[in-house]
Amino acid sequence: MTAERSVLHGKKIVLGVAGGIAAYKAADLASKLTAAGGLTRTILTAAAQKLITAKTFESLTGQPVYTDLWSSSEDFCIGHIQTAEWADVLVVAPATADILAKAALGLCDDLLSTTLCAAWEKPILMAPAMNSRMWSNPATQQNVQVLRNRHVRFVGPASGRLACGTEGPGRMAEPADILSALAEIFQ
Repeated sequence: MTAERSVLHGKKIVLGVAGGIAAYKAADLASKLTAAGGLTRTILTAAAQKLITAKTFESLTGQPVYTDLWSSSEDFCIGHIQTAEWADVLVVAPATADILAKAALGLCDDLLSTTLCAAWEKPILMAPAMNSRMWSNPATQQNVQVLRNRHVRFVGPASGRLACGTEGPGRMAEPADILSALAEIFQ
């Protein structure tokens, strides 16, 4: 049993997937989290759903996937509160400039941002992914600092070739690196 598997076994993980092209890596991350024994529920933003489907994550995790703040169920519950209470940890991968800003400001206009706001007492790990110019923008860096001051953890971004064809910082950390950073939270 790997170190990650022993540490993550039985942990309740909410994987937030924001709308960056790195969403495809989030599917691999979801698979690795599940293989490590984590119970992984996924929240997809509307933008993420333009890039990858809920069925992908449902198939990889065997767990529910949430996409809408306003969806209803037979049993009334406030989804973002219930999800925040259920989780042992929240991982946002990719964490776009948009979701970093929403989290830093406490802006709650979709399921992922409201869940992050409700789960502020839980461990949160962000894996930023965006164009290097967006990453280096002073507003983004200020938002990152605000979140770090609130004990939000970060893994990455890595440097390399970006989806837009440029080179620089902004690549989402590899799923194995995110898994290791997540395991460190529980050690």
